[in-house]
Amino acid sequence: MTPRHVLMTVDAVGGVWRYAMDLCRALNDARVRVLLVGLGPPPGTAQGAEAASLPGTRLQWLDAPLDWMAPDAAALVGVPDELAALAARAGVDLLHLNLPSQAAGLRTERPVLIVSHSCLPSWWAAMRGTALPAEWAWQWRLNAAGLARAEAVVAPSASHAAALRATYAPEGRIRVVPNAAAVTPGAGPRELLVLAAARWWDEAKGGALLDEAAARSPWPVQAAGALRGDNGAAFTFHHATALGPLPAEDLRNRMRRAAVFASPSRYEPFGLAALEAAQAGAALVLAEIPTYREIWDGAAEFAADAGCLAAALHRLASDPALLHRRAAQARERAARFTPDRQLAALLAAYAAAAAAACPAE
Repeated sequence: MTPRHVLMTVDAVGGVWRYAMDLCRALNDARVRVLLVGLGPPPGTAQGAEAASLPGTRLQWLDAPLDWMAPDAAALVGVPDELAALAARAGVDLLHLNLPSQAAGLRTERPVLIVSHSCLPSWWAAMRGTALPAEWAWQWRLNAAGLARAEAVVAPSASHAAALRATYAPEGRIRVVPNAAAVTPGAGPRELLVLAAARWWDEAKGGALLDEAAARSPWPVQAAGALRGDNGAAFTFHHATALGPLPAEDLRNRMRRAAVFASPSRYEPFGLAALEAAQAGAALVLAEIPTYREIWDGAAEFAADAGCLAAALHRLASDPALLHRRAAQARERAARFTPDRQLAALLAAYAAAAAAACPAE
């Protein structure tokens, strides 16, 4: 049974905002109302206006941190109860939580579905290759408790689902529901430049690798996205041109004009920006990581380090036929990841969560 009213958590810091906006639009089109509950740093003016433009979505912001910004577990202790109270007052049919920790200790009779977009323990495993430090063990405990509490768990890629299994060994099957986007390709000539987009203060996004490759790139490299995070982390480009954070439509317009989109990320559970750029008509140069191989193998250039990234850019710049072919391959592959397909898969996951919460007598 399709829910008529869903509570969905969101943050305004990274890709979860874009995911939530596009998904809320699709849910609203399917006559599903959404109570969007934000945590962490509040949204900017443009983000708030975007949420307000969705006719079937209401945004409410809590004075509560995101788990990866919290100093300890005590800072999050009230989050599950607050979400349960909001769900009860609004009379929602299902809770869609975009952080596993938000379900830890959650007391509600309503079905709970978790989507894991990323998490500190799997980030640490990918970036450090060592056990999570003892001072961060509470992150693992909360996430594991949340995954165990949920009636259904969703990951945006099989690669991230495997990382969740390796990190938490959750019981039951993790559903893979790929992310989606709907970006029209550019109609005019391409600008001979390389575009990248990420929150560059996160070292996993590969800002240093991109900047090193930019020093050897045959074309200018532009990097959109925040350089400083609310957690105090920061990054500075010396060879690539930093564009700073851009409104969603401004970034998509740049994707429609750029010849190449690069993503050197070392940890990427899905990579929504790469999908948007491929739909917009850019050729892709991506990091050699499992997620990108899973989604884009045969439709992109791959690079394991800065030298390989620079070499891939030279190949595309010196061979217009290869550039055209890679752009066409990326656009064709991207056509698999539509909002309609995502919505159908997610509604099936909602139905599974509801069935698990209220099994037949």
